[in-house]
Amino acid sequence: MTETSPVGSLCRLKAQMEDWPVEDRLRVRIKQGLPVANLEMRIRNEQGEDLLRDGKEAGELEVRGPWVARSYYSNSAAEPAFTEDGWFRTGDIATLDAEGYMEITDRKKDVIKSRGEWISSVEMENAVLSHTAILEAAVVGRPDALRGEAPVLYAVLRDPQQSVAPQELIEVLRSRFASWQLPRLSDVHFVASLPKTSVGKLDKKTLRAGGKE
Repeated sequence: MTETSPVGSLCRLKAQMEDWPVEDRLRVRIKQGLPVANLEMRIRNEQGEDLLRDGKEAGELEVRGPWVARSYYSNSAAEPAFTEDGWFRTGDIATLDAEGYMEITDRKKDVIKSRGEWISSVEMENAVLSHTAILEAAVVGRPDALRGEAPVLYAVLRDPQQSVAPQELIEVLRSRFASWQLPRLSDVHFVASLPKTSVGKLDKKTLRAGGKE
């Protein structure tokens, strides 16, 4: 990040991990890793409470260090990005495990808040992409009277001539998500393409506004 000048973490195996089975080593390597020297990391919930470093509890990633930005020049509106005790709120949702490895699971603006819990849009997208017929996927939240927010799935088929039932994607998600986290069948949409930003990222703002191609 620009605010970390710019490196915050590096993923490398600890010496004792070198002899681990390949699958276990890969599970470590896919994470964003350990903080660089002199930089601290913590994850906190919306109430400002520190979360467990168990690799499961996800919260907003905050960082602190001698070269980390402490304010934005002439931008008082951005001051909530900094805590009173000197930490920078990155806007990333992440986990920290017992070994100190950090893994980003989503952006705070993209996470879906349902029944008081967070659903990672990135994890749901990755799950859908495991279906061989899916080329691209995007998940955004929509207002829901009962759940607060509910996930909406947009998917692009590799072969436009192929037919995939929405229920197939729900079943793919069922193995990784609780039933209350799943999108409704009416919230699964197959589209010809997904809107992108000028730098090629998914334009979730457009999707949240109901725009799709």
